[in-house]
Amino acid sequence: MSNEISKIQDPGLPEHIHRKADNDPVAEARAEKQVSILFLLSAAGTVLFIASYLFINKDLFIYLPILGTTNAEQLFLGLGMAFSLFFIGMAAVHWAKTLMSDTEVVAERHEFRSEDKDRQDFVTTIKERAGEAGLGRRKLIKRSLGLAGAMAALPAILFLRDLGPLPRKQLNQTDWASGIRLMTDPGNNPIKPSDLEVGGVVQVLPELPEGTERTLENIGTDAVLLIRIRPEEFNLDAQRLSWTHDGIIAFSKICSHMGCAVALYEQQTKHLLCPCHQSTFDVTRAAKVIFGPAARPLPQLAITVNADGYLVAQQPFTEPIGPSFWERSS
Repeated sequence: MSNEISKIQDPGLPEHIHRKADNDPVAEARAEKQVSILFLLSAAGTVLFIASYLFINKDLFIYLPILGTTNAEQLFLGLGMAFSLFFIGMAAVHWAKTLMSDTEVVAERHEFRSEDKDRQDFVTTIKERAGEAGLGRRKLIKRSLGLAGAMAALPAILFLRDLGPLPRKQLNQTDWASGIRLMTDPGNNPIKPSDLEVGGVVQVLPELPEGTERTLENIGTDAVLLIRIRPEEFNLDAQRLSWTHDGIIAFSKICSHMGCAVALYEQQTKHLLCPCHQSTFDVTRAAKVIFGPAARPLPQLAITVNADGYLVAQQPFTEPIGPSFWERSS
């Protein structure tokens, strides 16, 4: 039995009917334009998606109060994405049904692995059929396909904006400064050393000027854990010890691995644990990493008390808080 692909008509199949575009240049040109229009509609859908994501606000929809700003944004985001994917799919289907090669072939089935010659013939056939798709000579389709395909990838790139600001600005700058009081979170009350018992832990944030509202970014970068142990239990150098007060030590709550919130304190071992990837930090040794993927200790905030007896920061953090990044030198 021959292993070659044959272009003869199988007796069991009805007679093949050629498409109009196969023999009529006018029909072929019309089909090519239709495919290109579908690709352009896909690109327009992507533009609608991006415009909805960037520019929809309440001022644009004062005449559509039934939708609301959020609902309008979701509606047009969905329509834009649907148009983008639907029309690029329709264009591909229409292209295949009207313009790509329409030659019927019969291929004999092969048992197990094909012979080397057959495998080579297969590669040659694939290359030939790819040429018959006509992409090389159909410049209009090629250009519109390129435009639709390139624009369909833009929404994924656009979503990168939602990952947050670049690390250099956010992780090098916090609201901590010399003399800033430590405020309980929640509660927003100043705290004195006597308010924290040995073994106690409390989250604090910097006191902000009156009238200033906290944002999620502020809370995410400024959060600090206060922990109190017995002063003799510290194993710190002279500088680090001077950053503590009466057994109270302060660390950034943001893990130095991937930026999760370090919130688990083991009172017996005096270890801080990050719940995301189990990085473990030794409080008695300035949050030195003793287990897990974190590469650096948690940044320590130098603290003292002011004239009124409230805990305050001696100075800002001396190193960027949070996870490692490419511009970090410490």
